[in-house]
Amino acid sequence: MPRLPIQEFLHYSSDAPILDARAPLEYAQGHIPGAISFPLFSDEERARIGTTYKQISQDKAVLLGLDFFGPKMSRMVQQAQKLVPAKRVRLHCWRGGMRSGAVQWLLELAGFEVQLLDKGYKDYRHFALAEFARQRSLLVLGGLTGSGKTDVLHELAQQQQPVLDLEGLASHKGSAFGSIGQPSQPTQEQFENDLAWQLAQLPTTPAVWVEDESRTIGSVHVPTPLFEQMHRAPLVLLEIPREVRVRKLADEYGRQDAGALATSILRIRKRLGGLATKEALSAIAEDDMEKMVSLVLDYYDKTYGHGLTGRTAIRVPSTTCDAAVNAELVQHAVRNVVPALPLNN
Repeated sequence: MPRLPIQEFLHYSSDAPILDARAPLEYAQGHIPGAISFPLFSDEERARIGTTYKQISQDKAVLLGLDFFGPKMSRMVQQAQKLVPAKRVRLHCWRGGMRSGAVQWLLELAGFEVQLLDKGYKDYRHFALAEFARQRSLLVLGGLTGSGKTDVLHELAQQQQPVLDLEGLASHKGSAFGSIGQPSQPTQEQFENDLAWQLAQLPTTPAVWVEDESRTIGSVHVPTPLFEQMHRAPLVLLEIPREVRVRKLADEYGRQDAGALATSILRIRKRLGGLATKEALSAIAEDDMEKMVSLVLDYYDKTYGHGLTGRTAIRVPSTTCDAAVNAELVQHAVRNVVPALPLNN
């Protein structure tokens, strides 16, 4: 059966969707971005086949798989016809073995053109690890909490600057309040899969803008090779007055659920201290968002300041959180200080 290596598979015709023949739990744990779950076996069937393989024999496991496969062949063809009327698909399983081979045989019998991923989903994971290790020119946008860094990144993207939005990929804003108003976070594996795909789309020049992050963003973490590159890259530090940041954050959090805010405060109560925690909770109850934000900023400003120890920064003062203004300021600062940015070696 003809098989495509990972790069050809990923960049094959866009009108050939990717079908993932692994079990639903495998797909939920992590999948190629944009792939459609098209399982040959259910989770329970896969488990039974695996047990049979380990405890009896490979031959018995294959026969059991065929027993499961036979009654569902017609339904799978009908499902594929609904999903892909054009009858051109890309297909993979875990290692490019019997599962994808069986589905390929079935679909080709039904008139589909099928391109098979040579070494399966495992090959995409190798591709992802290689993307994290690839050396890139990066510009890291930093600033104290409430400086509007994410807004500036989005503005830079609007201006056709290459941008990597880690918080967007993680569905989390990075702080104890970062999950508020966000969808559920992806698994670590899916975060890495999506991140690798985004990295692969970025140009080699000019330098890529990325927000200064800690190693963890909510429940996921930035892969070590990329995180280390970020900490070696030039740091462009927005310096926004505290009162401006307080107003911005108070406006944002004033639109959020009070219960979710209180839960976030309790999450960091040991670091805030008993008195500050009590006052912050009271401020939420009284709808005094500026007071709540001010109390929390005392902690976050100290933490971020500590993280800047030993790092050289290109400082960019501004009196506003206007994203368009600050995007221009940081680009101007970089042009003056880093006119020709080399690869971040």
